[in-house]
Amino acid sequence: MFKLCGLQFLLAIQWAACQNMGDLHLTGPLKDMNFSIPEGTGVRPIYQFTSESPDVIFRATGEKDELIDILPHTGMLYLNGSLDWETKAVHNLQVESLDKNGDVVKGPCTVTIYVEDINDNPPKFDQTQYTGVVRQNSRAGKPFMRVHATDLDDPTTPHAQLNYSILHHFPNPYAEMLFQINSLTGEISPSRTGSYYLDPQKQDTFTLVVSVKDMAGMTENAFKNSVDVIITVKESLWKAPPTITIKENSTQPHPVNISQVHSNEPDVIYEVFEKESLAKFPFSIDQNGSIYVTEPLDREEKDAYSFFVITKDKEGELVDKPLKINVVVEDINDNPPVCQNAVTILEVQENESGGSSIGTLSATDMDQKDTLNSRLKFKILSQDPAVPTSNLFFIQQDTGVLQLYGHSLNKRIASNYSLKVEVTDEVFQAICDVQIHVIDINDQIPIFEKSDYHNVTVAESLPVGTVLLEIQATDGDEPATGSSHIIYQVKEGDPNNTFIIETDFETNRGFLKINKALDFETAAVHNLVINATNPEPLVSGVQYNSSSLTLFKVFVTNVDEPPAFHKEVYTAELSEDVPVNTLVMTVEAHDPEGDAVRYSLEGDWRKWLRIDSTTGQIYTASALDREQEQVYRVDVVASEINNAAQKFKTPLVLNLKDVNDNPPRLNMDYPLFFCYPLRGGEKALIRATDDDEQKFYSTITFSLKDDIDTINNWEISKVNATHAYLSPKHTNFEEKVYTAPMIINDNGVPQLEREVVLEVSICTCSSENSCFIQVEREHSKPSTGQAIGILLGVLIVIGAIIGGAFFHMKYKEKNKKKSQQKDAKDQSESDKLNA
Repeated sequence: MFKLCGLQFLLAIQWAACQNMGDLHLTGPLKDMNFSIPEGTGVRPIYQFTSESPDVIFRATGEKDELIDILPHTGMLYLNGSLDWETKAVHNLQVESLDKNGDVVKGPCTVTIYVEDINDNPPKFDQTQYTGVVRQNSRAGKPFMRVHATDLDDPTTPHAQLNYSILHHFPNPYAEMLFQINSLTGEISPSRTGSYYLDPQKQDTFTLVVSVKDMAGMTENAFKNSVDVIITVKESLWKAPPTITIKENSTQPHPVNISQVHSNEPDVIYEVFEKESLAKFPFSIDQNGSIYVTEPLDREEKDAYSFFVITKDKEGELVDKPLKINVVVEDINDNPPVCQNAVTILEVQENESGGSSIGTLSATDMDQKDTLNSRLKFKILSQDPAVPTSNLFFIQQDTGVLQLYGHSLNKRIASNYSLKVEVTDEVFQAICDVQIHVIDINDQIPIFEKSDYHNVTVAESLPVGTVLLEIQATDGDEPATGSSHIIYQVKEGDPNNTFIIETDFETNRGFLKINKALDFETAAVHNLVINATNPEPLVSGVQYNSSSLTLFKVFVTNVDEPPAFHKEVYTAELSEDVPVNTLVMTVEAHDPEGDAVRYSLEGDWRKWLRIDSTTGQIYTASALDREQEQVYRVDVVASEINNAAQKFKTPLVLNLKDVNDNPPRLNMDYPLFFCYPLRGGEKALIRATDDDEQKFYSTITFSLKDDIDTINNWEISKVNATHAYLSPKHTNFEEKVYTAPMIINDNGVPQLEREVVLEVSICTCSSENSCFIQVEREHSKPSTGQAIGILLGVLIVIGAIIGGAFFHMKYKEKNKKKSQQKDAKDQSESDKLNA
């Protein structure tokens, strides 16, 4: 009884507190109702049911679980303890009202109480410690293990939403962590740094401290827990195999397994990627990583292959870094020796001594170089003819070098030998043909047909290349060989190589030609000693003698030649402002015969220069002007005083340097006008130029003349170095022509200026902004149409004058006849009267 009274008192206090909260409605008639109550709130009222019938009592039945009840007389539904969401989330009750006799007045009504979860449970890992294994070079972000924690709170609320993170890992040798965790799933994977740096040789074990928080890790008062994760790093399975060696031309059934690779991840897709673009790629891989060669290989066709193996996941993304696979094709002896030439031809002189090297027989083997498969051996099988003996020649077994035995050859006995040489490797053999030509020795010297070709007289003007003499020597050695070919040379008497001798090797005839221009003044006579030699050295004991020498004399006659200047072209540079009579330069010419020379100029059409006819000194004759001729070219003429027809001329190029001697000028081919009436803001473009050379950036300054009308009416604004705008200062202009005096300056040294007067028309404009009024211009020339009109008018006037004169003459002639007829009539009548 005391306990009940105490509960009623507590409920009354809470009820009063709730009633003071104006927005709460905690009483009402009995009906079906739902309530949401947070767990762990303790004793508290829930709702008070009322009844219109007096003297009723209330009764609650159902899932009260000794925590929920109702006061019979007041209808107060209340908690007498704390609800627990984890124990029971929903309580279903029935409430009814009864009269004094226990009969149901109203109800039963369904009352459902939903327990609201509060965050009262910390997350808990499934294990007290986790272990995992990761492979070296595993893909960044690819999980290799997972941790898991649970939270007993309502999973539909943040109370049970968990967030994972790595607090530490030991050791931590780098600035960035080697591992990462999915904050929602707890999956652990290598980071980018870990994928690159994890190495069991350096560190094979790591301890991770993994933390978990509820409330999605978003609040500071969330519950959290942690666990240790022990991770072992193992060596990567993804490794390129050593270089694979495959024997060529294998007879095994193909495909043949040659190697295998393993990814660090399961269920990957293996593919091969060829580095070279081959017509047919002879390798493949299956989904176990086994690599196959699909057909026999030929080392002579290709001796090595390189390709890559890659792995992909089911989404087609690369899993591992590509592995490079190297394959070497091993040689077998499957190629015979091959003679490099169908017939090897060698030459040997008949006086060669025993042991002399004749030449080398070359053969090849397509098998691998520097192996026994390609090692060749040489052996002479036969010699034809076998005279004077059958073993005149010897071949070195390993090099193929042919040598003579102790016997010298004699061309009179045999001029040619044919050898059959066997070339073998360990399996195959080939027969090579060798022909040896015995050639004559150079034991005969050339002999001239004449020991003296006497002389020839020629003019010094004879052109280069002229043949002066044909010479002939004979040689008794074998024709068409280096022993019998003859080379002619001027041995003495030609220090300047004025002559050259060319040989026709078919006839051994020599042709003495002029190699350089003859000059009587330098050498009037050439005493030549000519020798004849062979390209091939003479044999020991034989020497050239006087029979291989001949004499020839060339007399050069004098020809009157024109003078010659010391230079082919004369150039000079002058400033355009040099005074008249300034010395430009001195030219010099000489006459080969020593005659006196006179100088003159040709092509001086501007009369800027003059030359002293005796000394060759050239002076300025008048003022120079670079703006007229920047580069002035004339010819300087040297002629013999006694024979003016003998003359020679050479160009003189005069480069004029600019000085600032031209003020700037207007450069405008259009009239200046403004449309009437002015509205303000108009402007017209003015353009100027400077005729002087602009070594640097030209700047022209525009300014108005300092008078009142000009200053009041106009203003000038600069556009750039050569342009400016002229603008009206007001709009009160009449429709007429105005003048704007202005000054333009350049930036030269010294600075020059020009005063100009601009005519500006203020005129009515057409729709195309063209001025209707033509500005009157003094001394203007008529246009073509005007000229034609004037000419026609003049012709018409002249025609009228001539016509008038013609009619006037006709009229006078007619009147004269009439007068004569009248006079005759009067005379006749007078005669009649007298009679």
